[in-house]
Amino acid sequence: MTPLERLFALEQFGIKLGLDNIRVILAALGNPERAYRSIHIGGTNGKGSVAAMVERGLRAAGLRTGRYTSPHLDRVEERVAIDGQPVDRQIFEAVTAHVLDIVDARRANGTLKVPPTFFEVSTAVAFEIFKRSSVGVAVVEVGLGGRFDATNVLTPTIAAITTIAFDHERHLGHTLSEIAFEKAGIAKPGVSLVIGRLPAEAAARIARVAAAVGAPIFDAHATTTDREYPPMTLALAGRHQLDNAAVATAILERWSALVGYVPTDAIVTGLTQCEWPARLEWLRVPSGGELLIDAAHNPAGAEALASYLLGSSEEKLPIVFAAMADKDVEKMIAALAPVASAFVATTAPNDRARASDQLADEIRRLVTVPVEAVASPEAAVTRALELSRRAVAAGSIYMVGPLRAKLIAGGATRL
Repeated sequence: MTPLERLFALEQFGIKLGLDNIRVILAALGNPERAYRSIHIGGTNGKGSVAAMVERGLRAAGLRTGRYTSPHLDRVEERVAIDGQPVDRQIFEAVTAHVLDIVDARRANGTLKVPPTFFEVSTAVAFEIFKRSSVGVAVVEVGLGGRFDATNVLTPTIAAITTIAFDHERHLGHTLSEIAFEKAGIAKPGVSLVIGRLPAEAAARIARVAAAVGAPIFDAHATTTDREYPPMTLALAGRHQLDNAAVATAILERWSALVGYVPTDAIVTGLTQCEWPARLEWLRVPSGGELLIDAAHNPAGAEALASYLLGSSEEKLPIVFAAMADKDVEKMIAALAPVASAFVATTAPNDRARASDQLADEIRRLVTVPVEAVASPEAAVTRALELSRRAVAAGSIYMVGPLRAKLIAGGATRL
């Protein structure tokens, strides 16, 4: 098997929270995560957008940057970016082969007790690539939760929690307080913890965890600044990006205070020139129709998408929708129903995806608008654009990522 085939074969082990495996692998690599400063960003939604803004701002300030985010849209190497650009596939494959050889050796001598997961290995690959690339700072997005996420081996310069909402309840808990406790696991002694706009229950739990470990909290919406920012248009659409921009600004200002000055114009560049595809992104397809692609994959994300549509369009639009098996479809559809003229259920190309027929049956029980099932996402988009010249595709990044790549390869252009 190729290195990437070996990597994807690890998906059979699913999600396994814990730090034992990643610590063994990183130790065998010489702990590459200690070779550079890092910024660790967690939260339910918004952490990828904040990572994109922060990375762009630091790059504008002259730093060599690494960025690690997940999941990828279409190609696995998109998870690892150097100076804003996904690493070359050959580099990703070579480092993956090296890490997997280390895994095999540690499994053989008993140091690694259980097989690592896809995410554990890809995290080690990212940290090793950052070391080999001599980055000055790595902006790292938490994969799932925080406390037992593989990225939580970091001792960052700054940590951040963007939002707290319901998602992955099976792993993180069924109350906002329980979820906040898991997210707050990234708090470290003496490390600034920037927080976004949080529900009171979640904020209180995070404050208790931070106090217990000695992590000073900086509220992005309450901390004062002596900087003056010009009027600006954010690069990323949607009202929710205002909150994300506040968190990114607070992170960059903390970096400026703790490490090295980040000019105000660099912060502005981070907010106005960052790129984060498939987040409220309009594409014009060759047929002449227009498709809004959005990675909304949980109820809070669906609410943000619905808010954007309510504020930007008077007409309801057909929505191509896919969802993974562990997602709360009922709450997502409840958020999207007021802005939908129809739903076209489809199947994301992932073993954990709901089948289009099953998903359509679920949606029909929740809405009064027409619901169809079209297994192929590309065919589902074609059907939606037969219903209206404008449509939406959302519900799972595992659907919108490959869909976006195929549409662009077929001639679609960004609006």
